[in-house]
Amino acid sequence: MDSTNCVIYVGERFTVEWYYEENGYSQAYEFFLTTSDVQKRKFLVLVKRIADFGRIFDITKFRNEGNDIYAFKPQPDRYLAFFVVGSKIIVTNGFCKKTDKLPDAEKKLALQYRSNYLNR
Repeated sequence: MDSTNCVIYVGERFTVEWYYEENGYSQAYEFFLTTSDVQKRKFLVLVKRIADFGRIFDITKFRNEGNDIYAFKPQPDRYLAFFVVGSKIIVTNGFCKKTDKLPDAEKKLALQYRSNYLNR
């Protein structure tokens, strides 16, 4: 994966993209590929909504998880992301949520990916 094929959706307010490592690997995209068609659709509906309208008011679907990391929440999956100047949202990692609390390892991974992205 590279910058030419990382775009998930271009809306009126935001462009949403997959984060990818320098070797082209994208954990979030690979996770997305393993989900069912129904789960893919749920995620893409949320991406389209925020990209077109700039906001999702329902915190059961999208919320700030602290440290400027946000979560798309298509049940039972989670996709962590961050905002970038220039109207971009970068989706860093995805996982199936099994507990009530956001796993620390997933948030740390999102923070690491954000740092890598911003330092490139």
